[in-house]
Amino acid sequence: MSLFESRATALPTPSTTPRLATRALHSGVPDTSHNAILTPIYQTATYVQACVGDSPEHTYSRCSNPTVSALEARLAGVFEAEFAYAFKTGLAAITTLLLATLKAGDHVVCGAVVYGGTVRLLRDVLEPFGVQVTFVDATDLEAVRAAVLPATRLVFAETPANPTLAVCDLAGLQAIARAADALFVVDNTFLTGVLQPVLSNRNAADASAPVSADVEVLSTTKYVEGHDATTGGALLTNDAELAARLKLYRGALGTIQAPFDAWLTLRGLGTLPLRLKQHSRSAETIAHALQAHPAVARVFYPFLNSNPESLARRQQRAGGGMLAFELVGGTPAAHAFLGATRLCALAENLGAAETLLTHPATMTHSQIPPAERAALGITDGLVRLSVGLEDPADILLDLEQALQHAVASQTSATHAATGTQLDAFATTGQSGGALAGGVQ
Repeated sequence: MSLFESRATALPTPSTTPRLATRALHSGVPDTSHNAILTPIYQTATYVQACVGDSPEHTYSRCSNPTVSALEARLAGVFEAEFAYAFKTGLAAITTLLLATLKAGDHVVCGAVVYGGTVRLLRDVLEPFGVQVTFVDATDLEAVRAAVLPATRLVFAETPANPTLAVCDLAGLQAIARAADALFVVDNTFLTGVLQPVLSNRNAADASAPVSADVEVLSTTKYVEGHDATTGGALLTNDAELAARLKLYRGALGTIQAPFDAWLTLRGLGTLPLRLKQHSRSAETIAHALQAHPAVARVFYPFLNSNPESLARRQQRAGGGMLAFELVGGTPAAHAFLGATRLCALAENLGAAETLLTHPATMTHSQIPPAERAALGITDGLVRLSVGLEDPADILLDLEQALQHAVASQTSATHAATGTQLDAFATTGQSGGALAGGVQ
């Protein structure tokens, strides 16, 4: 069975669960007003009530909206969750989650390498209100276990981590959270449940059951919508009590997603399994090509390790569309490289149809102090690459010519200082060179 199919093995019938690609297109409740094949955009603030005391499903769009509800039903169906809630942004989703589950004096154990907005939220916003936070290397289970306190209420992990692609042992982290009676939250934005299922019944008796996070976090801005058209976030859970609290806090905070953004996200979600399959294939090809290039010091991609028993291959159905790499020459080389790309765009986003490049040290993680960034592996020479849906040969050609600019900047500096050149890089920038030659 393909890694991109659901666990169902029989043809869909009314008594079986459709496969993943089918759920992505058909999950949720169809429009019954006029039998539209696409969910309408209910661009309205309020709804007429039949009489005093009437309790319709929707009363005010700060709390719920039919288009948003349709997206939530589709998200729940695709990722096999009991409850799903959509938010204005991924950060709005995380903010609502933390405010709904924490109070002054509570403690959070959070992976040290996560989305920069999560770090700022915990450190700069919640800590002044009395929420304690310990950032820890989430790949080190003993360090995570040692960070747990009696007041720990939540363990927050992101894997693969943004931007270093470090992979955490989700089952191990889950066991630590359970032992502490803390919520286990997984930011699954880089892979989504299509490539890394993280939700199952918390009370499952089978110890070998899949990872059972209490909450799955998604920035739907990224792969779920997938076309650089919206911002959005989602929280998914199988805990009814927690779901009710999340819904209450979303209404109180006004963090619900707008109907037009929800409609666009629905359109993107329908092709998510197909897009992730191509993103992953292209990214793995490009990661191997970059790894062999003399101008690249190191590549970070979960599936570079071919060992079938590696943690990434045990947890993930594919490597995903994200990778990162460090350039020989550090900051000057990175700046020259990023200024020279033509097809690949320099932008603060990921998971889009277009290939996007980001310099974490000056963009997504710029507010983390330099020494702390370096300790986390977020060096000034690190480049994050979100591999898009273009032909991978064209992506590689663009990376090739941009790498040659990076080499030239380093060669010029070396030549000015010593009168020599870096002969090892002399031929890497020609058409069909070190990167593009291996792509058919």
